[in-house]
Amino acid sequence: MKRTLVLIAFLFSVFGQSQAINRPNILWIYLEDVSGWFSCYGDKIIKTPNIDKLAENGIRFDRFYTPAGVCSATRSSIITGAMQTSLGIHNHRSGRAVFRGKNLGPVFDDIRLPKGVKTLPEIFRAAGYWTFNEGGKDDYNFKHDIKKMYDLIPKKRGWGPSALVEGDCWKGRKKNQPFFGQVQLGGGKLGKRAKKLIERNSVSVPPYYPDIPEVREEIAHHYDCLIETDKQVGQIITALKRDGLYDNTLILCFSDHGYKLHRHKQFLYEGGIQMPLIVAGQGAPSKKVRNDLISGIDIAPTCLAAAGIKIPKHMEGKNFLANSYTQRKFIVAARDRCDYTIERIRALVTPRFKYLRNYLPERPFMQPSYKDPWPVSKRFREMMAKGEMNETQMIFFGPKKESEELYDLSRDPHEINNLARDPKFKEELKKHQLLLDEWIEKTGDKGLKTESDPGLLAVLKRWGEKCVNPEYDRVRNLLKK
Repeated sequence: MKRTLVLIAFLFSVFGQSQAINRPNILWIYLEDVSGWFSCYGDKIIKTPNIDKLAENGIRFDRFYTPAGVCSATRSSIITGAMQTSLGIHNHRSGRAVFRGKNLGPVFDDIRLPKGVKTLPEIFRAAGYWTFNEGGKDDYNFKHDIKKMYDLIPKKRGWGPSALVEGDCWKGRKKNQPFFGQVQLGGGKLGKRAKKLIERNSVSVPPYYPDIPEVREEIAHHYDCLIETDKQVGQIITALKRDGLYDNTLILCFSDHGYKLHRHKQFLYEGGIQMPLIVAGQGAPSKKVRNDLISGIDIAPTCLAAAGIKIPKHMEGKNFLANSYTQRKFIVAARDRCDYTIERIRALVTPRFKYLRNYLPERPFMQPSYKDPWPVSKRFREMMAKGEMNETQMIFFGPKKESEELYDLSRDPHEINNLARDPKFKEELKKHQLLLDEWIEKTGDKGLKTESDPGLLAVLKRWGEKCVNPEYDRVRNLLKK
């Protein structure tokens, strides 16, 4: 009997180890403020050999869209596998009692996830995974306990993946324990840390910008940042191979939104939300390209499925690696308050078209923002005041915007020719209107309501005179008390 029990225990131990070994590691290479101008995506200005190699060994997704054009809303949706508008976590940097060291006092929107909704790292930890977050980026629009999400948050050592490269991110694991890890790369925020390599006159300027030195500087600088980012991706892959982890790791490399220049970051045009996504490694076929619509909310359920973990009911995303996966007919992205600027825009993307609904058309795209002190922003406003913008540029830099926009992305990738008022596209417009209306009703889009008084007051406390939208007027008197 004793021998039998010992044998059973041994078998269970072996089986458990086998299960642990067979469960893949999951690694997110999270690029910040990065547009997908990589050579594997067809860009001719620079070469990105490490990212290209990753794409060659996996799947390159050409129609991946993030749920928002700004970091915290996108990150909130990706980490929960649901639209930020469904969970009430859509306003940029909301739900925080302390913001950048400033205590907002007892009155603020104490935003928490609905009962039963767990973040992806918490689900992985409960399933026995080791979790880490290098870079410590936890920019979520809800109150959370970082200690419940991650076993390890290495001390930040600059803007590169130093802790991961040195192997420190997985040293605390038990034997054969799989990991779920996030490594944050500075990407477009590398700033002066990226060497000036690209000739400023060699870049092309899209038609929605004036061709001025300030714009060329920003575009060329982003290429400089991407060259450094590619090197960092190469360092990550080398470290995984060195430690014998590469063959059992599913790698997802993606960006939260587009680069920082106007019309991209914070907005729902292609430059703001149509981002790179590469999935490679364990369980992913190599040398494959997909052009079906993928949403950022699909990442979490896909990772759980790869690990053999049940996908919770609150996740609205789909496992895009499943054999039974059916392609999306459309995806939706949302723009709500960013910092102190109150806006409300919805984008619905189908395989050929994009439909934009601007709920506040009287407000220009160029509302006050954190970008205002930049030389390029000052030059833009000078040109706007002097009437030096052409008709195409005034689509974004004009005094107001259309209430609806419809673009044929196959023929008009820059989204210049608005078809919403073209009688030839009346039926196409109606189709997209109905799709968005149905989606809003189905998901209960919480972004269509103005923030609560405590929420507005908290923003007013953070930003003061920069809060110029009329919604703040009803709480200004409270600020003085």
